[in-house]
Formats: sequence, structure tokens, C-alpha cells
Amino acid sequence: MTHKPQELRHTLPSWQHLRYAEAPRWQDLHLREVWGDAQSGQQRVQALSRRHDGLYLDFSKQRLDANTLAHLLLLAEEVHLADAVTGLMRGDRVNLTEQRSALHTALRLPETAELVVDGQDVVAQVHASLARVRSMVQRIHDRQWRGVTGEAMTDVVCIGVGGSDLGPYLATNALAEFAPREAQALRIHFVSSIDGTQIADLLNTLRQDTTLLVVSSKSFTTIDTLSNAETALTWMQSRLHDRDRILQHHVVGISAKPEKMTAYGIPEANQIRLWDWVGGRFSLWSGIGFPIALKLGMAGFEQMLAGAHAMDEHFRTAPLADNLPVLMGLLMVWNSTFLGINGQAILPYDARLKLFPSYLTQLEMESNGKSVDRYGDPVPYDTCPILWGEVGSNAQHAFYQLLHQGTQPVACDFIAPIRRYQRMDESGLALQNQHLLSLANCFAQARVLMLGDDTGLGHRYYHGNQPSSTLLLDALTPYSLGQLIALYEHKVFAASVVWDINPFDQWGVELGKQIANTTHTALTDCNADLTAFDSSTQALLKAVRT
Repeated sequence: MTHKPQELRHTLPSWQHLRYAEAPRWQDLHLREVWGDAQSGQQRVQALSRRHDGLYLDFSKQRLDANTLAHLLLLAEEVHLADAVTGLMRGDRVNLTEQRSALHTALRLPETAELVVDGQDVVAQVHASLARVRSMVQRIHDRQWRGVTGEAMTDVVCIGVGGSDLGPYLATNALAEFAPREAQALRIHFVSSIDGTQIADLLNTLRQDTTLLVVSSKSFTTIDTLSNAETALTWMQSRLHDRDRILQHHVVGISAKPEKMTAYGIPEANQIRLWDWVGGRFSLWSGIGFPIALKLGMAGFEQMLAGAHAMDEHFRTAPLADNLPVLMGLLMVWNSTFLGINGQAILPYDARLKLFPSYLTQLEMESNGKSVDRYGDPVPYDTCPILWGEVGSNAQHAFYQLLHQGTQPVACDFIAPIRRYQRMDESGLALQNQHLLSLANCFAQARVLMLGDDTGLGHRYYHGNQPSSTLLLDALTPYSLGQLIALYEHKVFAASVVWDINPFDQWGVELGKQIANTTHTALTDCNADLTAFDSSTQALLKAVRT
């Protein structure tokens, strides 16, 4: 393992200046005090906004100024962030606790690129897997993938959890309008909940003869996924009977453990390969994205990959001061670590992105929800905030009350496409007006959260001073969604480097799985010894047993 550096993050000169000079200044300063006249306001927006490849990031409503930003950028230099980005993309073992690379960026490299890690041609492996995905998608779209009774597939049930579920679920919902003609009749469903309700309700609406099961699990041992898969196979067997033939004609497996898929009975021709260096929450670009390719066609999936790769190149080459993921990562560090703002709301003003907040809660909190540094020592500062969110127009009628008049400081990310509903018929004009109303709400809410309203008394007083960034996409397309997701992936990495934590392991998740397995044994075996459990858990187990 790499030796721990002697100079700790919180002892760096820039860190000390941010903590003891900049943070106290901003604790006493309200955002409505920083705008001044029109000219100074324009200068502030110019200094605290960036444009890149159809994206516009305005962070002028954050509680910082050009001087604070300069010291945050100096901190990024002092922690050697640019070198860390280079190491990530060339395949260094940045995941120290598991001694692995984290090569999700390799999943979107073009076929002409070169990347050899530990003697393995990574690009060749990635494109071999994509070729397998392309072949399977083509067969299904051409109605050549036939079930046991000879019928073509009409429904695909995607069984996974966490990273094997959220990414494809997000993309297929957000980009449904981009489905090509050959994919429009194919219905794609997602199952993740372990309690059985989700899959039972779904299977009752489908026919076994025309249903394809896609079982996605990096380890192929995840109990949630395998339990749902067994339930679906039992349902299949109730009509089609022969398990081996069902596995041959109705099941696709996606995993980093081909030997486990084979032992399960899934034929090699129905297997899509992952690798250990693909983290689950970073895996939608791999074979895990098979449902995305089914929904968008391979061309649409490749546009997503291209958008993500373009963001990779921006992250790798852009100066720190103009680098969108770096700036967003530094803003998170500034708010959480230095200003004590430990809540982050993700607020897309487009219902197509309704699953994006859920996606980011896993991406960010599973990655940076750590209290020890990369070497296992406790960190003496706050790291990742608590994320949550909702489509902004819905959230306005729910938790915005807390944002406006609660006692907790919360940072917000407002996200919206500029263009939508370009058709000029009567319905298109009506929808365009609705889109403009949505944008008006987005901009108005960010403004009120920043400025507040100090003219009212008591229950009509709005403190304001809630910081936010607004991220505008030119339009929501497969390419721009690829950009957006990769932007947040790299934001996570940038923040992790500043915090000196490992964003690529998840030992808390692993512990939960282990404890759940032993608890399940205690539930199913009435003679199991309960003395190893605490008194509260013993009481709960006994309540179920009786």
C-alpha cells in the first residue's frame, strides 16, 4: 500500500486560510449583501459561471467570491488533483483497500484508443463486451430472439439492485422519447426491491412465453437480486416447466463472475462480462447498460458513451479554474467541510430526470460517505453531505418549506434543459409554455433561496442565504445525459481527492450484507442460537418466530 504522506489535508496552507479566514467571513455575510450595483453583479456572474459543450454552470449564488474560489483552486493544486486525475485514467490502483484500478472511464473510450493495465488490453476487452451487447440487442430488435415456445420477446424484466439497477432505470426513463422504431414495442421493466411486492405485481401482468429476464449482479451473489431471479424463474417454470430451456431462451446474465453465471445455468452465449475494476455505481457504461441499449438502440447507447467520454476529456485536460467537475467538487467541499452545510438537494426541473436524485444519492453517498482517509485513519473534518431530491416542481409543494424557512442550511443543485418541445403545432406550443413555466419556477426558487425576504415578520420571514448552483443543459439527449452523469462522477472523485478518502470501496455496504445473511439464518432456523444478537434484535427475531 502507498505510504501515507506526512502533510495532512487540514494542515495545508490553503486549507488553513479557507478555515480561519474565508469561512468566518462567509458565516457573517448574507448573499444579498454581495451583489451591489448592476455592474458588480454582472462581474460576479462572469467570475462565477462557466460554459462548456452545451452546458452552463452558474454558481454565483454560492456563498463564495472570486477570492474564496482562488483559494479553493490553490487547495486543489496543493493536493495534486491534476496528477490524481491522470492516475485515475491511466489505470493506477486508486482503490487502495481493494488494490484495484477504477476504470469506468475506459468503458467509454473509442475503439481506436489504447489503454493497457497490468498487461491487459482494456479497450479490446471493453469493445468485445460491447460487441456482445450489440449482437444481443440486434437479435431482440429483429424479433429473432425466441422463447421456449418460439415466440419473440415483448417484455424484458431487469433484475438488479443498486448500481446494477439505478443507472439503466434512470437512462431508459429519461430518454424514452429517443427509442428507435424497432425498440418502441419492447417494454422494459425494473425490479430491485427484495420484499417481493415489486416483482409479484409485475409478473402478474406478463406472459412467460414472451418475457426475457436480465439478471445483473457484479458478484452474482447479491441476495436481493438472486432472490428475485429465483421468484421469476419459478413463475417461468409454472408454465414452461424446463428450467434448463428457460435459462437458455429466457435469461441473460451480466456479471464479473462468469463462472458463477455458468454454475447458475446461464449459457455462455447469454452472458455479458464485467470486470472487477468496474464499480457497481459506475457501471451503467458497461454491459450493465444492456437495458439502455435495448431501449435506445445501440446508436443511442453509443451517444451516451460519447457524451461521457467528452466529459472525461474535459476533466482530464481543462485547467482547474475552468474544469466543471473540479469546480463542482470544490463547491461541495467548501459547503460541507468549511461552512458546515451538510445537506445537498438535487432539484431537476424536468420530470424526465425524476430518478436522477436517487441515482446521485448512491453515487455520492456510497462513494464519499467515509469517515476515514485512504489509509484508514479518522478524518478530522466533515466529508460528504446527505443528498436527497425530487423533481423541482413537485418538491416546491413538499420540502421546499424547509429550504425556505427551516433551521438547516442546505445547498441546492438546480438542473434544467434550456430547449424542449420544439414542435410548432398547437399541442407543442402548449407544452413549450409549460416548459417555460418550469424554467421560471427554477430560476425564481434559486433567487428566493438566495435573497430571502426580510420585509415580513414571524411566519412571513424568509431568511434566504441558502447557496445553490444552476446547471443548464442545451437539451436533454443521450449525449447530454452521458455528459451529465460523467460530470457528477468526476465531481465525486475531485471531492474525494481533496478529502483524501477512497471513493471506490463501500465496506459499510458489505458489512450490512454480512449481518443480513446471519440474521436471515436466525429467522429461518427456529433452533438457531440467538445469544450472539443484541437484546433488541433478539426480541424482534422472537416476535417473527412466534
